[in-house]
Amino acid sequence: MPAPSPVPPDYRHYEKEAVPRRLLAAAGSELKLYHVEKPGAPVPDAIADSAQAFLIREGLAAAGLAGDGGGGDCGFVILHRCGADFHFLLLTVWRGANEAWEAVWYRDSDMADFARFEPAYPGAALLRPTFCVWELGVVAHEAAAWSRYLASPRAEADLARWHDDVFAGAV
Repeated sequence: MPAPSPVPPDYRHYEKEAVPRRLLAAAGSELKLYHVEKPGAPVPDAIADSAQAFLIREGLAAAGLAGDGGGGDCGFVILHRCGADFHFLLLTVWRGANEAWEAVWYRDSDMADFARFEPAYPGAALLRPTFCVWELGVVAHEAAAWSRYLASPRAEADLARWHDDVFAGAV
């Protein structure tokens, strides 16, 4: 007999879409910006503006990206609308040439700004959430795009190709 499902019986999965926004060049880093949202329910402009302002004002420095223009980190940011008023802000940078390093913030409807996400799960000190199935569509594309860049001569034109290599579609 199969084990019981760890997914609650009333959970109903649905598609979301990844929408590439633009390249954010800040703090010496280059980050591709994405929104993950339910079709017909885009990330509100005010939240998108708030997320970008937060990253530039304090998020990048808090995540250890250089503030003096010498960072040189490349990566991506996902602003994920998780329902009507809850948003995750996920910053991932490539470190050690081929490792994805992540910082996570969130904002709920009653909050004036984004805050560091500290999960309240048993065992969270070691086991932490990273990406949900919708965000993994962007992550899978970005892992492949970074691998293509690493396998290239890594000249200026190769970095420009990486800038343009974005994902859009159902996740």
